[in-house]
Amino acid sequence: MKTPGLAIALGTVAALADVAGAIVLVKAHAVERSLRYFVALGAGFLMATTVLEMLPESMRVSGNLAPVLVMVGYCALHFLEHTVNAHFHFGEETHSGEFVSLHTSYSVLGGLALHALFDGVAIGSGFAVSGALGWLIFAAIFLHKAPEGFTIASVMLASGGSRRNAFLAAVTLAVATVCGVMVIALAPRLVAFGLPLSAGVALYVAATDLVPEVNREPGVRMALVFFAGVAGFLLLRLLAPAL
Repeated sequence: MKTPGLAIALGTVAALADVAGAIVLVKAHAVERSLRYFVALGAGFLMATTVLEMLPESMRVSGNLAPVLVMVGYCALHFLEHTVNAHFHFGEETHSGEFVSLHTSYSVLGGLALHALFDGVAIGSGFAVSGALGWLIFAAIFLHKAPEGFTIASVMLASGGSRRNAFLAAVTLAVATVCGVMVIALAPRLVAFGLPLSAGVALYVAATDLVPEVNREPGVRMALVFFAGVAGFLLLRLLAPAL
């Protein structure tokens, strides 16, 4: 990896967005609508990054093994969310009035921690391939990190946990993200596995977790924000050679 320090630094920034999302829930109120826009923007940017950059680069780096690893990553997260973690649903909802068992809350935390780990792997793998790809993946992941932190904090509070526990749950996601970056920074040869696996996870998050949150909003505003995310990717991609 040519820029491990930069990858670790940006992975840490993305991780801190998880913590920021939890702080928003713990400290502030009536901000849910703003986070919905981040979900829509992140969905468009992440979908474009995955399909137009991560998948082609995975094919280049891993060859014929790439589609298999992409599918493994996709199916692993699907299995976790809908079999082990049947309660899980991504979003920035506060679970007000909804009771969640303590066991379920920690299952959700485990699922999101795995997702966060692969967020870090994706950032590290991107920078292992090229600076431009690393920046694009960082931007895509950063946009959905705050809603992710908001989500885990809301689940912990709904299970009867304290605000301190909600904050610590978000910190757990942040640590998992940094660990994912460190794995690739310390063993860059793993990018041949890490990039396609994280592409599968990213595809699942974008298509199955984020886009349905956008689609359930009435009107066209959220759809336009989604397309703005795609346009933002295309614009940043044009600027990427200068990064």
